[in-house]
Amino acid sequence: MQPSTTRIGLRAVVTAALAALALMLGGTAAQAAPALRAPAAVAHADLAGKKFTIATDTTFAPFEFRDTKSGDLIGIDMDVLRAIAKDQGFEVDIQSLGFQAALSAVTSGQADGVIAGMSITDERKAIFDFSEPYFDSGVQMAIAASDDAVKGYEDLKGKTVVAKSGSEGLAEAQKLAPKYGFTVKALDQSATMYESVKNKTAVAVFDDYPVLAYGIAQGNGLKVVTDKIPGGQYGFAVAKGKNGELLAAFNDGLAKLKSSGEYQKILDKYLADPKSASSGNIFKLAADSWPALSKGLWNTVSITVVAFVIALVLGLIFGFMKVANSRIVRGIATVYVGIFRGTPILVWAFLFYFGLPQITGVPGNIFLAGVATLALNSGAYLTEIVRGGLQSVDPGQMEAARSLGLGWGKSMQRVVVPQAVKISTPAIINQLVITLKDSSLLLTIGFAELLYQAQQIYAANFRTTEMLIIVGVIYLVVITLLTWLANTVDKRVNK
Repeated sequence: MQPSTTRIGLRAVVTAALAALALMLGGTAAQAAPALRAPAAVAHADLAGKKFTIATDTTFAPFEFRDTKSGDLIGIDMDVLRAIAKDQGFEVDIQSLGFQAALSAVTSGQADGVIAGMSITDERKAIFDFSEPYFDSGVQMAIAASDDAVKGYEDLKGKTVVAKSGSEGLAEAQKLAPKYGFTVKALDQSATMYESVKNKTAVAVFDDYPVLAYGIAQGNGLKVVTDKIPGGQYGFAVAKGKNGELLAAFNDGLAKLKSSGEYQKILDKYLADPKSASSGNIFKLAADSWPALSKGLWNTVSITVVAFVIALVLGLIFGFMKVANSRIVRGIATVYVGIFRGTPILVWAFLFYFGLPQITGVPGNIFLAGVATLALNSGAYLTEIVRGGLQSVDPGQMEAARSLGLGWGKSMQRVVVPQAVKISTPAIINQLVITLKDSSLLLTIGFAELLYQAQQIYAANFRTTEMLIIVGVIYLVVITLLTWLANTVDKRVNK
């Protein structure tokens, strides 16, 4: 009896997958945008020519945030860091990751240090070595500007307040919660916290006073109703027992900044008279934000194309393995599909970018980590799409082709695969769209895709709803064009 499409060997798997690939593949590779660097400077005796990777938060204005027009990282932390790097003669490669991801980057060896409005605490001292404090902070509570019911902590009983994960504000809120009877909810971004208060899912927000003051100056719709709780001091940090020369250089540079008066100028620039980050209607906001959003869009499309091409190869190979004659081959494909369909994308993103470098000692690459995450996840779904397409072709087609004298390879290439491609193409196009949207999850590891850039912008101007509408329209346009292009190719290939 001649072999059917459901009973083929390992060599046949590779041959058929390559044949199918020739009918379906196309794409191009791209690289993520380069990291920001501090300007060159007079060299320090110990650090001349050295470059350090520094992790930071993504949304903590006025300490670190994006310029809404240029897309550059600015803020108190960024200006202080660059000034110290210039004075001490080293370069910095800044990675904007988010607060928790920034800490993970340092502990995993992905970054040499972190500066992110990070309070110096005894718990953190067990994991990090801190510089001399560069800012004395404190916590205040704010409510919606239109709220006249809450005048202090005593009015919070039975209500929900929000604070930023891992922050001094969260710690202070949790201390006060038992006494005043309110619930504390931790969120990752200042802008998200403020929106929660404005849309009444929370009644108040606890945050560092300079962050609240800056947000209110930008028109975030809140007002402060409590005095400042004297609190933590911010410090630059490195992993425990590592990069001591960098820490010493930071302390030396900070002392010089303070003695020269430049440090105070930096503070005044962002705190004394903060400028409005954005004004005008949504169309002006879109125009002002386009330089930064266009960078994010390019990165989104680039990583989607590269990851999907790899995913398609994986889908073809494992799809043919799923219908192979060998039980072992089928088992390998089944395990692959089960693992990557059964686990969240975020788990793999963090594992590839933070976990593997820690295990292997090899520095991670955010673009490659993102590609691996998307490709392996999409490949698992494409495997089932390919398997379904192959098994949808009537086995009699193969037998008829063989009876006409065609070999197994030619029969697959000319008879079975073309029919399977036609059956599978709509589902493959759908998976391409899903992969593009899933790329937005990579913002959690600091990949500068479209939604990441939007977060950077609304963290500075607090126009969250308008920015999300703009990004939603961009996604809709791109996905519509991508679907149209894929359908056009489908009609030409499968006519």
